[in-house]
Amino acid sequence: MRQDGFTATDGTPIAYYDWPGDADAPPVLLHHGFVADTASNWVDTGVVAALTAAGRRVVGIDARGHGASGKSGDPARYGEATMARDLMGLVDELSTPAVHLVGYSMGAVVALIAATRDTRITRVVAGGVGSGVVEVGGVDTRAGSAELITAAFTAPTLAEAPPVTRPFRALADALGADLPSLAAQASALHRKPLDLAGVRVPTLVLAGADDPLATRPEVLAEAVSQGALRVVPGDHLTAARGPQFTAAIVDFLAVE
Repeated sequence: MRQDGFTATDGTPIAYYDWPGDADAPPVLLHHGFVADTASNWVDTGVVAALTAAGRRVVGIDARGHGASGKSGDPARYGEATMARDLMGLVDELSTPAVHLVGYSMGAVVALIAATRDTRITRVVAGGVGSGVVEVGGVDTRAGSAELITAAFTAPTLAEAPPVTRPFRALADALGADLPSLAAQASALHRKPLDLAGVRVPTLVLAGADDPLATRPEVLAEAVSQGALRVVPGDHLTAARGPQFTAAIVDFLAVE
């Protein structure tokens, strides 16, 4: 693995990680979920190992405010549309004509936005999301409002965070994440209609059966012209750690 980085258009440093693989196949870009980072979402879960074992070049990005990328407590510097621009900047950095893109939760929203804007993205996996993308325009805040999520990271301690948000605060504390940055992103969550008709590439919607943030994933799969659906065991925090989740990604992105 090689760690590298570039500077986004607004001056934010963006970190990424590059594992070598087949130079003739599109690299697989991985965009993690809210609070997490490349290591916790993709390395620790075995996704990177499975993809590299299949011969693929893998590149994982740490979203702004997360991991080793630049931090800020200013909500104006966040939002999934801004992260999509960062992702396209990474594709520029890689100088590759085509990529396969995998996103989880927040990262899935980022991936879908990017897929409407960048023809170099030729295949997408949108994990940890469902009908909320269609009906509320992003991560399903019906399971917990943006204000409630923000409160998880402004609370002085885990015990003082709203009970429904404590798993996310516990993950942030375990990772040593930057709480002001997470609060800023929570307040900037994408809540506008997505141009899902603009996603014109094969797209796998990959959801945990017990994920409250990915209810009715078939609604999203049907809203995308070349959508496919796979439901695997687990909830929002456990589905991505299961072998069926990893196998679904490797199989869907297999180069024919």
